[in-house]
Amino acid sequence: MFQSYLFPISYAFMAFPVAALFFTLPFLIVQYRRHGYINKIRALMLYLLLLYLLNALFLVLLPLPDSRHNAAPAGSMIQLVPLQFIQDILQNTQITRNDPSSYLKVLGEADFLLAAFNVVLTVPFGIFLGYYFRTRWAVCIMLSFVLSLFFEITQITGIFGFFDHPYRLFDVDDLITNTLGGMVGFKIAMWIAGLLPRIEKLDSREDLPAKKVGYTRRALACLMDGSLLLTVTLLLNLLSLNISLWAVSMVYFLIVPLVTGGRTFGKWIVRIRLKSEDGNPATPWMVWIRYGLLYGILGGMNALTPDSPLLHNLGTPLAAVIRMATLLADLAFFIHLVMRLIKRDRPLIYEEWSKTRNVISWPDRQQVPASEPAPPKTDE
Repeated sequence: MFQSYLFPISYAFMAFPVAALFFTLPFLIVQYRRHGYINKIRALMLYLLLLYLLNALFLVLLPLPDSRHNAAPAGSMIQLVPLQFIQDILQNTQITRNDPSSYLKVLGEADFLLAAFNVVLTVPFGIFLGYYFRTRWAVCIMLSFVLSLFFEITQITGIFGFFDHPYRLFDVDDLITNTLGGMVGFKIAMWIAGLLPRIEKLDSREDLPAKKVGYTRRALACLMDGSLLLTVTLLLNLLSLNISLWAVSMVYFLIVPLVTGGRTFGKWIVRIRLKSEDGNPATPWMVWIRYGLLYGILGGMNALTPDSPLLHNLGTPLAAVIRMATLLADLAFFIHLVMRLIKRDRPLIYEEWSKTRNVISWPDRQQVPASEPAPPKTDE
């Protein structure tokens, strides 16, 4: 019986890297928006929760039928009698009332083991609710029931219609035992809370004023800005306004940060803003040097590299020189970026020349006192 559980668990662990890949982007955004930085304990807990949910889902759904067009079940696939499993255990176990040793036979019965499994299945869920999310008893009961109901509906609908017929029983006893497991987990969380770091106190253990904007955060802001600019460019071209992505980017980065106090859409998403090295708002000249170097010159060179009419008009030799110069510039910037990733105490060249830097815009509830300059500490 236990061997049958190892099969879905192994698949859950194989699927975890893919699920984590899709989970990371919203995870980073929510953590930056809510807390202003990434805390390693929070990250560990949430990824463990993702791994648990994958295991629970695979344990409930696997193994799947051999074909989407599976055969219709012979009997009813719905069991609505509460606590029917107790009667099944008593009927299938030879218990002698006057022989207490016969009671131990219950522990080996398949009906008992299945009920015990359904309790254990949601114990981790209750622990997460109690320890990490700090929910109340009533909320834990409700969410455990909802999770169990989701599992049962997924089964009885053949994974929401993917299979022609249901291949697992909808059992009201599963709802009862799963909900009980969530409550047990919640109680365990109350017992072990004193042995683990308190989630609500994690920020007080960190030196928040010393937090610096890491490259992961900056890359995420760049991704958000790039997605927005690409969407706007496509819409403009659909309206027969033949405006290049480079032109849209230049207008965006040279004007928006001045209007919004150093923020772009991407920077706003991850709670950072542009300021001068001394902490004052960046001047227009600083913004234009910063983004002129990055998106104007380097971005402009790359914008000309594809089959540009301008390059065709310049002739083949000169066009080849421009393309080679662009390739060398990209290579030089890539090497420069790698070196700065290794030596994190040095700014990038366009930051150094513009005398600007990114700073964290902390949430209002996050009281961050001013402090003396501290050694750089990234939050990746």
